[in-house]
Amino acid sequence: MFGIGVTALSVYDWQGADGRCGGSPHLHTLCAEAYVVVAGSGSVQTLTWEGFHETPLVPGAVVWFTPGTVHRLVNDGGLKIVVVMQNSGLPEAGDAVFTFPNAVLSGDYNRAAGMAPRWRRDLALEGFRQLKEAGRPGFEKFLEHAVRIVGDRLDDFEDLWREGPLKAVEDTEKQLASLRRGDYDYLREARIQEASGEPRDGMCGHLFTYPG
Repeated sequence: MFGIGVTALSVYDWQGADGRCGGSPHLHTLCAEAYVVVAGSGSVQTLTWEGFHETPLVPGAVVWFTPGTVHRLVNDGGLKIVVVMQNSGLPEAGDAVFTFPNAVLSGDYNRAAGMAPRWRRDLALEGFRQLKEAGRPGFEKFLEHAVRIVGDRLDDFEDLWREGPLKAVEDTEKQLASLRRGDYDYLREARIQEASGEPRDGMCGHLFTYPG
């Protein structure tokens, strides 16, 4: 409807091999992402072409990043976040790629991605560790894998984009044109809506996803 996705997220409290709790490292190929922290504490670890960074997360903090940013949420206790996603529908359609080790990325990636959340988290953490150690050449290789993995879904992505985010932009264009003519008929169609979240286990934690 508005071209964005909204999700209430309780970050996993499962401990990983490095002794820290949290979710699965991954990147989005088409969607920017924003965090609004509402409770608890933790951090988001990110990896880009420029290297590794860790950003603290406390109530009231707002952090966002663009497509291509590998990110891992770390839960230091009771971390809850409202997530706002660009291009509603694309994350659910699979625009994200886990940081599995290279052998998995070049092999049966889909089987690994379909594993139980805790198992795939641990596998993604191992790949994330290797990715940090590999530097830019390793990051470049991961991006190549990511583009290949989502390649057969691009037509579906484009359909979702046209039906959602692009339509929202086009609706605004029409409304601007109406206002320039002094035509405000569309304002009489104002309405209030409510949505119930759909619970599920995601990449980073327990989710309530709301239609966008």
